[in-house]
Amino acid sequence: MNQRVLLQPAWVIHRRPFRNTSLLVDLFCRDHGRVAAVARGARRGKSRWQGLLQPFQPVRVSFSGRGAVKTLTAAESADAPITMAGERLFSGFYINELLSHLLHDHVEHPRLHQVYEETLAALASRDSPLEATLRRFELELLAELGYALNLRTDCRHQAIEANKQYRYLPDAGFEEAKHDSDGHPEPEPELPPDDQSAPQAEIAANENQRIFAGAHLQAIARLDFNNPQTAPTAKRLLRQALAPHLAGKPLNSRALFAAAKAPHSR
Repeated sequence: MNQRVLLQPAWVIHRRPFRNTSLLVDLFCRDHGRVAAVARGARRGKSRWQGLLQPFQPVRVSFSGRGAVKTLTAAESADAPITMAGERLFSGFYINELLSHLLHDHVEHPRLHQVYEETLAALASRDSPLEATLRRFELELLAELGYALNLRTDCRHQAIEANKQYRYLPDAGFEEAKHDSDGHPEPEPELPPDDQSAPQAEIAANENQRIFAGAHLQAIARLDFNNPQTAPTAKRLLRQALAPHLAGKPLNSRALFAAAKAPHSR
């Protein structure tokens, strides 16, 4: 059955050249979710879509087609583009990459669409804290996909307590971390002696990355980042929570962040 959609509110979350003069764009539509569409002739100098099918430009689009990849038939500006620079621009590319990688085609996410627009507005405002804005979006995205983080109770349904430490298990949630006589979290059982897949020091370092203070988890649940230690903790946690769903797909925006922060060499 040929699907026809008219003037749907949407954002371009990814675009790449297609054949000689066209673009293949990933659209995040209010009522249709992620939609891949071919914009024929969009790369021609006199194309009516020249400069319009860009990230952070709200548009209304019309498309049609029988297959998974639609044909764009119309596009018009819905409002002024969102303007960002520096780390905030890279952050916008980052959330676009998450959507492009993690959303399934043609599954509507009206709530997430609203959160996305709120996130872009926050990134454009210097008054909005960057880390809190990104962490809120990541939490909302996981919840929308059915993988919400339970930051209130552990995997045994006991309330997370501020004075305890917890180990994050991607498939189960949080479990209270046992401690040795010096008060340090005990690692999980060591690998058998014949398993040389990774050095024990590397295993221990990775294990420490999975330990989180209960007080920080409580703050993340409240989206309270006033404590300067909470923001890097939340970033570490959300990176671990997203990793299984990205399945090793690289995020180019992280490379942009790293390059921007690297010292300039002469």
